[in-house]
Amino acid sequence: MTTAQEHFHAVHPSAQGTGPVRQVSALVRRNLTHIKRQPEMLTDVTIQPVMFVLLFAFVFGGSISVPGVDYKEWLLPGIMAQTMTFSAFIVAIGLNTDLGKGIVDRFRALPIGRSSVVVARSVSSLIHSMIGIVVMSVTGLFVGWGINDGVLRGLAGYGLLLLFGFAMIWVGILCGSALRSVEAVQGVMFTTVFPITFLSNAFARTEPMPDWLRFLAEWNPISALVQSLRELWGNDGGMPAPVDAALPLQHPVLTTVIWSVALSAVLAPLAVRSFVNRTRD
Repeated sequence: MTTAQEHFHAVHPSAQGTGPVRQVSALVRRNLTHIKRQPEMLTDVTIQPVMFVLLFAFVFGGSISVPGVDYKEWLLPGIMAQTMTFSAFIVAIGLNTDLGKGIVDRFRALPIGRSSVVVARSVSSLIHSMIGIVVMSVTGLFVGWGINDGVLRGLAGYGLLLLFGFAMIWVGILCGSALRSVEAVQGVMFTTVFPITFLSNAFARTEPMPDWLRFLAEWNPISALVQSLRELWGNDGGMPAPVDAALPLQHPVLTTVIWSVALSAVLAPLAVRSFVNRTRD
């Protein structure tokens, strides 16, 4: 056993052996340990979501009207969907940082598979994002939000968030592997993912939008997720999507599942291939 292998097993004893589950669990603990040692890494899922809630609920909320429902209650599903979409940022920056610092190259000298690195990064990023969902759920309770349609439908909503977040993680892995610097990752992700979250029904109704813009917003996967959460949690004031809304908003839960599975099926192979090419000799 090499010195590098001995050091890895000394730090991560559960990774001993060839089992992929042990490898992934050890690497997940490594990623989460970084958060424990650098708690400022949690600002994007703690301070930032709370800031969005307070800004939109109390600053912009006074000028945004949603018939039949309190705007603060209507808003929370949108911000939760936005936070889960931003999980792509987390995994892209984390993976690109590891690649840039040569940490992944060190892993290649160890008895672990390259796929374990990608899977571990996705799992830890999903955990990271769910911390933000918990923080926003607690914050929402203080501003007037709540789950009004029962525990089972409430859990179904959180399950959809996890499923959609899993799809977004593959976007991050693809971007983090393909781009060569953290600055490039931040620039590309900010100019693509950030506008897409606002081109949806997350913060404002789609009905008053121009026809072409409404079409884009209602076919946006984020809009289907947000509509699903509002209906499952009873945050839509008992009023489903308008009859003239696009098909995804008429069947938001099914559409969200289809979008999530389809995006994962397409992006996962591309992301893994990009990662393998980046780490190839």
